[in-house]
Amino acid sequence: MPRRLSPDERKIWGRVAATAKAINPPRQDEVDAPGEPVAPKRRALPKIAQNAQSAAVSFGGGLKPANTLDGSWDKRIAKGALEPDFSIDLHGETLSSAHARLNRSLAAAIRAGARVVLLITGKAAQGNPRLPPTTRGVIRASVKDWLAASSHSGHIAAIRNAHPRHGGAGALYLILRRAR
Repeated sequence: MPRRLSPDERKIWGRVAATAKAINPPRQDEVDAPGEPVAPKRRALPKIAQNAQSAAVSFGGGLKPANTLDGSWDKRIAKGALEPDFSIDLHGETLSSAHARLNRSLAAAIRAGARVVLLITGKAAQGNPRLPPTTRGVIRASVKDWLAASSHSGHIAAIRNAHPRHGGAGALYLILRRAR
């Protein structure tokens, strides 16, 4: 949580803010009341629900809420008893090549009738002075947005963090819906 401004800082900030001009001023139809712009409507982003052992993601529109799986799935993941039917390795790819590979491989996994896909994203680069310090890799940070926007989002029932034996923080399980 960001720190609050002191009264002196608030006074200075008020003077600075009064001199600022909007880069893209709101159109007249976007203004609710004089001087109060209405925030533009944005596309829904994935909603993240935290579980004790894993994180689940649901997407607006095509997917059900985050906890569409029964508890046996989470128990199997926690024990390390889940065996992936298909594996996608994005480790070491650039962002654009990883995105393309993810789409191609996910389409192949769906065609093959896979139920559990192991998605290897790689861990964050630790100790690299050229990169800013992060808690997760760039590909890992982008994957959930890619999946939410992809044409395959309707096939994904849930996303869970992988068990340490399958890559832990550097991998995800994609649980696909059963073919009907």
